[in-house]
Amino acid sequence: MPFTNLGGRCFVLAALSLGLFACSTPEKKTERAAEASSTPVVEAAANTPPASTPVTKTAIEEAVPASAEAILARKQVPILCYHQIREWKASDGKVGKDYIVKVADFKAQLKMLADSGYHTILPDQLQDYLTKGTPLPSKPIMLTFDDTKLDQYTVAKPELEKYGFKGVFFIMTVSIGRPNYMTKAQIKELSDAGHVIGSHTYDHHNVKKYEDKDWITQIEKPTKQLEAITGKPVKYFAYPFGLWRPEAIPELKKRGFDAAYILATKRDPQDPLFTIRRIIASGYWSTKGLHNSIVNSF
Repeated sequence: MPFTNLGGRCFVLAALSLGLFACSTPEKKTERAAEASSTPVVEAAANTPPASTPVTKTAIEEAVPASAEAILARKQVPILCYHQIREWKASDGKVGKDYIVKVADFKAQLKMLADSGYHTILPDQLQDYLTKGTPLPSKPIMLTFDDTKLDQYTVAKPELEKYGFKGVFFIMTVSIGRPNYMTKAQIKELSDAGHVIGSHTYDHHNVKKYEDKDWITQIEKPTKQLEAITGKPVKYFAYPFGLWRPEAIPELKKRGFDAAYILATKRDPQDPLFTIRRIIASGYWSTKGLHNSIVNSF
């Protein structure tokens, strides 16, 4: 009899266990399956944080810059390159006029950009967009100015301010303080006003011809000079004439540059951040012609 009673109790307990298992298991399996399908797999690491602050694949991906292929796949942002903003002279040659935008034309171009809904961006914003996919404002555009000309301060700066625009000024340091070029104080004022100061070599020497000491004379020393003037890091470089060569990229990287700008040639498939395209705002273009070039070139 004791044996029979024990068997009965075992039978009842077994039945109850099966019932509970039958009611709970499908839901638990479904929940676990859902969790498994929605939770990214993260490999364990020595610095894994506590369970209360889980690491997700998304967070890891955001911390890793995009590959060259991903950067090249992103839509290019229009970038204009200005040099001189003044009236044409009789001594200006046919080619030279490409680099000289008349004052009235420049003012009309900036008004067109503002009326068309363009928003200027700066290199840090472009960098975040290209490497992380950080969103940009609608209709982004970058306005850059090469060679340190005084009219970029006297003409461009007030027009930029009129529309709340910001620009990037690539400075050739040999000319600082010379007649018709910007002074140190004017360069610092641009920087203090929220514009970006970039490096454009010492004296516009072609990067394709650089030899050993040229990297110091043309890039390293001028960059340090600009940092001393502005009190800020100089992280962006524009190649004179838009000409570059692959050997220049590691030299720029070791000197702390984050990106470099060319003109309207093909970007490098391995280092697109150091071959960012711009187009020259030609002195021959009407406002409509400039707009068409912006749309068609990028």
